[in-house]
Amino acid sequence: MHSQPAQPRRGGGRRVAAAWPEPSPPEPGLERRADVLRHYLESVRLRAESAASWLETSRHYARLINRDGVVPVTARFSAEDLAFLARAREELLGFAELGLRLADLHQPLEGDAIAGDPPGHIERCRSCMWRWPCPTFRILDGLLASGPEAS
Repeated sequence: MHSQPAQPRRGGGRRVAAAWPEPSPPEPGLERRADVLRHYLESVRLRAESAASWLETSRHYARLINRDGVVPVTARFSAEDLAFLARAREELLGFAELGLRLADLHQPLEGDAIAGDPPGHIERCRSCMWRWPCPTFRILDGLLASGPEAS
């Protein structure tokens, strides 16, 4: 049996190859939105890196909580610290939502989803179809595993 497309077959006819569907045109402005997103994420990272870490200081301040549940402390802030703290809550909420949505998308495919799979099949991600755990899930898991609570 001859398996070459567009070559004569034993029966005399020519094999006609199916045409690939035309790729859909990219969504207008998608490249620009990707650039804006990358710029935003890089600016958040830059602000976070340039702000002082409060990890050690907050442990000290936790011991100073009074009966009213507050810490009466005066502190010196740099301009970078204030810029970071001004947006930190909203940005953290946005990143938490991003992480939750990515984790929801990148889950193992349910067993009955692919009818022809034999028992003992390879588990796949239901979103990107990579082997489970997929690269996206591994990145999320790696970031969480190396977070401050992990140590």
